[in-house]
Amino acid sequence: MSRVALIAGRGALPGLLAARLGDAALLAELEGFETLSETRPDVLRFRLERLVPFLDHLQDQGVTRAVFAGGVHRPRLDPALIDPATMQLLPRIMAAMQLGDDGTLREVIALMGEWGIDVVGAQEICPDLIAAPGALGAVAVNAAQKQDAARGFDILRLMGAADVGQGCVVARGQCLALEALPGTDAMLTHLAQLRCDGAALPEGGVFCKAPKAGQDRRIDLPALGPETVTRAHAAGLGAIAFEAGGVLLIERDAMIARADALGLALWAREGA
Repeated sequence: MSRVALIAGRGALPGLLAARLGDAALLAELEGFETLSETRPDVLRFRLERLVPFLDHLQDQGVTRAVFAGGVHRPRLDPALIDPATMQLLPRIMAAMQLGDDGTLREVIALMGEWGIDVVGAQEICPDLIAAPGALGAVAVNAAQKQDAARGFDILRLMGAADVGQGCVVARGQCLALEALPGTDAMLTHLAQLRCDGAALPEGGVFCKAPKAGQDRRIDLPALGPETVTRAHAAGLGAIAFEAGGVLLIERDAMIARADALGLALWAREGA
């Protein structure tokens, strides 16, 4: 009987997918990025230095599909721990890492395919995680916010082509912040601090979020949740605009309720 492997990182998404997949799933975590193993004893932990033995184990366990969920960053490799079979793959892995995050993820997908494992997106396991086009919640985006969102999505296309990030903030046509390696929370927290420090920034603004141009959407889709709403409000923003069908909504009901309470608009924008 074929099985699904959940390769979990940090955050709430792995728990949501684990609950949906049930007991038949094989749960695994990269060492140093534990989330599920904090509450569950049945999580397999692995290291990239022993990637081939890990893939062999998945194959032996009848795994034919895998889904990646949660945040990770590139771990430091310990050469002393690399087994001979994984050592043969190291040139491929290192070359892919030189191409950026997208190149690395594409190589991971290709390697798993060589072991007979198809990578599927989290949205295939939980289709309700993505939103159809339109407004979510009681607060509607206004004309100025739609203009800022259009500008933001133009910026995101350029960022995606450079493999930089998946988010930015625009207010009155001006770009206030770009998301890079530290992530969304760091970007919004920094923007909130700038406002507290009295920086001369336009009022309001829109946080825009979308996958990178040309990104393989089976892996590393951007995600939003209630905490994102809180941080966007703290940064003085009036709306979050995200690509419909291209962003995972974690705890959607709680996210909408918080946005309504804070007077912040949520808009699933059609097209990138």
